[in-house]
Amino acid sequence: MASGEARPIEDDEAGRERRGLAPVPDEGSDGAPPRRDAVALAPLPRRPARRVDPTPPAPPDAAATARALGLCVVEVLTGGREVDSIARWVTEDVHRHLQQRAAVATRARSLGGRARARPRVQVGSVRTCPVADGVVEAAVVVHTRSHARAVALRLELRQGRWRATAVGVL
Repeated sequence: MASGEARPIEDDEAGRERRGLAPVPDEGSDGAPPRRDAVALAPLPRRPARRVDPTPPAPPDAAATARALGLCVVEVLTGGREVDSIARWVTEDVHRHLQQRAAVATRARSLGGRARARPRVQVGSVRTCPVADGVVEAAVVVHTRSHARAVALRLELRQGRWRATAVGVL
């Protein structure tokens, strides 16, 4: 062989020993010759079986949602809160309706010369009445300094939480 030519690698027992490799067995355990490209893999660890809970989680308390939402609606109408802060609790129609009502209330306050101050608002009684599966109607009494207001809500369970689909303020 010339000095620039590549030499074949010896694959006999002596050549493998010189390179520090273990000798190749003649046959596999099943009698077939072993594959030279085969790699011994460790068994994969087993994951524990995932339990499926047959009962879905209970929905949040409708009365607590009605209490919080009734308070927020009155705060929106008295100028103490922005309508967008409750957008996740109401549908788009209710959001649009509250924006219109808040604009009218803001205009009335400005014409009357009343300053926009954070109102003192307290929630009084809350009554809920289940109408259908996943639908609750609620009445919330909210007290301000000057008078009390009643907030009527229709709550529907959507994607695991209550959302107001109708709101009326008396």
